[in-house]
Amino acid sequence: MDQIVFSPNSQDLSALVASRLCHDLGNPLGAVSNGVELLQMSGMANSPEMALIADALRDTEARLRFFRIAYGAARPDQHISEREARNILSQMYGAGRLTVDWLLTGDLPRHHVKSAFLMIACAEAALPMGGHITIAQPERGTVTVSADGPRILHDLSGLAWLGGASHSTPSPREVQFLMLLKEAADIGAEISLSLSDTRVQISLQGSRL
Repeated sequence: MDQIVFSPNSQDLSALVASRLCHDLGNPLGAVSNGVELLQMSGMANSPEMALIADALRDTEARLRFFRIAYGAARPDQHISEREARNILSQMYGAGRLTVDWLLTGDLPRHHVKSAFLMIACAEAALPMGGHITIAQPERGTVTVSADGPRILHDLSGLAWLGGASHSTPSPREVQFLMLLKEAADIGAEISLSLSDTRVQISLQGSRL
C-alpha cells in the first residue's frame, strides 16, 4: 500500500483546528440555548439570573460564528453572502461599545470575508474604549477598514507587524494580526496601515479583491 504523506503548512493546520473547535463547540451551545428557551416558554420567571445566562449564550454563539469565519479554514470555491456577513457582525457587535458598518455588497469569496473579519478584529484590538468600524471597498482591488474611537492603542505589537516591523512577538490576544498577514499573502494582497490619535485604518490592495 502506498504511504500517504501529509505535510500541511502550520497556519493552514491552525485554521482547520479553529474550524473543528468552532463546529464542535457550536452543537452543545445550541443545545443549551434551546434548553434555556424551553425553560422560559414553560412559564419559568425571567429572573436576572436567567437573563444573564441567555445573554451569555447569545454572545458566545455570535463569537463562535465570527471566529469560524475569521480563523477557520476557507476553500477557494466557498462564498459568504452579504446578508450572512451583516448578520454575524450584527450579532457580534450589536449591543456593545463598538459598532460596525459592513458596506461591501453582494456575495464574496470566503477568503475575502475572512480577511475583512480579521481586519475588524485587528481594529477592535486598537479601540480599548470602543468606537465605530466601517468596512468599505472605495475602489476595485481595495478593501479598507476604518476604525474611529476616543483612544487608539498605538503600541500594539500586532500593529507594528502590519506596519512592517517584526522586532516583537504579538501576544495570543493579537494573533489576528499574524493571521491577517498570512491571509493577505494567500490572496496576493498588500497591507497598508494608517494611524492617528483617533483613527486606525487598515487596507488590503490586490488584483483579486
